[in-house]
Amino acid sequence: MNQNWREHAACQGLDPEIFYPVEDDEAVPAKAVCAVCPVKVACLEYALSGRERDGVWGGATERERRRLVRQRRRTA
Repeated sequence: MNQNWREHAACQGLDPEIFYPVEDDEAVPAKAVCAVCPVKVACLEYALSGRERDGVWGGATERERRRLVRQRRRTA
């Protein structure tokens, strides 16, 4: 899978720790970065297709990504 989108990610150079919160309510700083990221959709799709278990990807926590996967299965 082509991952050139990573070169344009708003999180480039930031402390990765903010993208791995212990609790979902601690994800606010990461989600703020994702909100203005030009590759948010590609990042989220990467996490969904790769079943990323940890961290905030494309503005979604692991719990939110699981919900998205379930919704997609229901509508497929």
